[in-house]
Amino acid sequence: MAPTCFFALYWLPLILAAAVRGADQEDGGCLASKKCGDLNISSPFWIIQGQADKPCGSLDFQVYCNNSTGVATLRSSTDSGFDIINISYGDRTLLVFDVHRLARLNSSTDCRIPVFNTFAKLPVAFTISPSNLNLVFYNCTKAPSAEQQRQLGLVETRCGNNAFARLGGRFDGPGDYDKYYLEGCSSNSTVFSPVLEPPDGKANASRYVELVRGGFLITWDLPVTSSGKFTLPASLKS
Repeated sequence: MAPTCFFALYWLPLILAAAVRGADQEDGGCLASKKCGDLNISSPFWIIQGQADKPCGSLDFQVYCNNSTGVATLRSSTDSGFDIINISYGDRTLLVFDVHRLARLNSSTDCRIPVFNTFAKLPVAFTISPSNLNLVFYNCTKAPSAEQQRQLGLVETRCGNNAFARLGGRFDGPGDYDKYYLEGCSSNSTVFSPVLEPPDGKANASRYVELVRGGFLITWDLPVTSSGKFTLPASLKS
């Protein structure tokens, strides 16, 4: 076999493979798109691989992928992020789930109602969708009267100690404090959790654990570059 033919047969597959890998990467080796379980993680989101990896985008859109479980987690302003159930790039919408909140509510030994509002845990680029309902948790100094519980649809949670849940209307964030004020339950002990209406349409406070498990919708704004312009996700570019 001629030397030139041998060279072509040996090196050509390696060169082509390297070219394919390069096409799948953007600046400095950052992947343009990567799978995490069944989810396709694309711009503006990016997956951090290790502590030494350089950022591949805005930190608000950093995603941790548990390769063992295939679960993608949106990093938030607190130690516990939100597990991602689904991503709609066209609508710029995420369906997420606060697994830590559910674990506390569902614990058989250390049941606790939430102490942080969900909107306080979100990165600044994200907003809770108004299509969510507002599940309100109260930690009261004394139990409301039976009549008040009936009128407001209050349900005592399994956590006890005058801890109640109430399902309100559409989620409106901090603006809901006055609307859901309850005497004997300070605003510091009133926590809002966005939830979606269940598929059967029968949403009520007694199903608070199930509602939290179902997740909620958040939307995102496009990240701004150093030039002050919005960055269009690669999946939306023509």
